Amino acid sequence: MTTPLFNRLLLTGASGALGRVLRPRLKPLCNTLRVSDKAELDAAAPGEEVRPAALEDGAAVHALLDGVDAVVHLGGISTEQPWEPVLAANVVGVVHLYEAARRHKVGRIVFASSNHVTGFYRQDQVVSPLDPVRPDGAYGLSKAWGENVSRFYFDRYGIETACLRIGSSFPEPKDRRMLATWLSYDDLERLVRACLTAPVLGHTIVYGMSDNTTTWWDNTPARHLGFRPRDSSEPFRTALEQRQPKLDPADPAVIYQGGVFVRTGPFD
Repeated sequence: MTTPLFNRLLLTGASGALGRVLRPRLKPLCNTLRVSDKAELDAAAPGEEVRPAALEDGAAVHALLDGVDAVVHLGGISTEQPWEPVLAANVVGVVHLYEAARRHKVGRIVFASSNHVTGFYRQDQVVSPLDPVRPDGAYGLSKAWGENVSRFYFDRYGIETACLRIGSSFPEPKDRRMLATWLSYDDLERLVRACLTAPVLGHTIVYGMSDNTTTWWDNTPARHLGFRPRDSSEPFRTALEQRQPKLDPADPAVIYQGGVFVRTGPFD
């Protein structure tokens, strides 16, 4: 029997779509999986602890990280929303998380960032994690902030972080844009596992995408993680192109990688 990598692993955002996917998949990596969300959580399974907490509540987050070895942080707002809830969860909340990690000497965090950190690059460009950020809205701005917070806490306090600029993680791609951005659930698991198990993580930014033929993102700077996606959006291409036979080349959602995020949001 393989010895678990961690004694206690924390998964935030466990009630969200990707949290529900990862919750059973992370359990083999630890003796105890602590799951948290401000939304209703399923009852604890064997080897789990359920700890509801709001990220904007600093005291609750501090208690949440007590006794934790590593964190998979999916919590917070995950779509374009009014600024106030984004500010509370994704800006204030991420500082609470990292400050609690510092105080409790948590050494590694896998932080769910987003491709919307670079959403204003065009779809005819290939972007590296080393390129400047170009957020496409309030959500993208908040994730760029989170990446900077994680960088600061690595530089000053040595907390290793992988910032996952997740593309579009669904059972299958939903439209032609997702031919480039799709991340299968199995590849999501492979990516998170690679970040948790890499001998040296440092501060790494990596795009969360499957092995798609259409590629907007270059993950070369993150090759030390050992992440090798195995799935591809290509089997879905014919059906998606038939469903969307024509695209408007003047539509900002077609021009820019962020899709509809570049023309919606609280700052209009």
